[in-house]
Amino acid sequence: MKKLELKNESYQYIEKSFREWLDILGYAESTVYNLPNHIRELFYYLEQHNINHITELDNYIIKDYYSMLKQRSNDRKGGGLSNGSLNKHLQSLYKFSDYLRQSGRLVLPVLNIDWENDDTNEIETLTPTDIQQLYKATYGYNENTKWEPFNARDRAMLSVFYSCGLRRNEGYHLDLNDIDFDRQILHVRKGKANKERFVPFNKVNSKYLQEYVYDSRPKIVLDKRNNAFFISQKGNRMNAQSMAIRLKLLQQRTDDLQLQEKNVRLHVLRHSIATHLLQNGMPLEKISKFLGHNSLESTQVYTHLIQEQNG
Repeated sequence: MKKLELKNESYQYIEKSFREWLDILGYAESTVYNLPNHIRELFYYLEQHNINHITELDNYIIKDYYSMLKQRSNDRKGGGLSNGSLNKHLQSLYKFSDYLRQSGRLVLPVLNIDWENDDTNEIETLTPTDIQQLYKATYGYNENTKWEPFNARDRAMLSVFYSCGLRRNEGYHLDLNDIDFDRQILHVRKGKANKERFVPFNKVNSKYLQEYVYDSRPKIVLDKRNNAFFISQKGNRMNAQSMAIRLKLLQQRTDDLQLQEKNVRLHVLRHSIATHLLQNGMPLEKISKFLGHNSLESTQVYTHLIQEQNG
């Protein structure tokens, strides 16, 4: 929906405060941007119904608002909002309710609005052969030129997002001192909701990471005091969007036409390692800890995925 202009200054302030709260908790950049935008639409609805203070908000109003969302048109695509879009609004409402409670502004009962069935939100994964093809694509491309350090960086990127299963935002925040080569442990300091965890990596990935850190990274970093792990072509911390683009370039460099047609994203690498670990017999509890999930329920989706693949 087009950006709505709020007249109520207190709503403007709360929207900004909600955004800062999400950022402090370590949510992904996309979440920090999108969730407050959805809440702005709630505030606009409140203004239109002469509800001018946050303390007037209750679950009945929120449910009426959500019913309105289910009726309103999709400005970009026409028709109504998809179930996936409605679930994003629901996510915003639930998280905003947490914010109101934790900030002491308002304590609301649990919303108890059911999530919509989202058939488009299927988990996508790559095969082990696909992963090998992506690693292979980092070799033999502009070798022995100024681009070779970036190829080494790309191998390190695959090791971090596939072999270590990091989320996009976790990889972005990764620093040099988060890698312990002696113990073969990667320290995730900025996990989802600011949770920390330690992720092991094997000898093969240790080799890729060390080649990048000791041989290639010094050639591309602009300021030697810069502690960022992933360095861009400009010599600074590499942003998440650039990582995603780089992964797409690797995909297109492969000579596998089927792989080139797949929706390869950083999070697909994370889904892939979870699926491969489960297929190789790792207990669900260990995979859940490895991925940094808050509950076992989040990890069980991979069990269903494998059952579907085998069915």
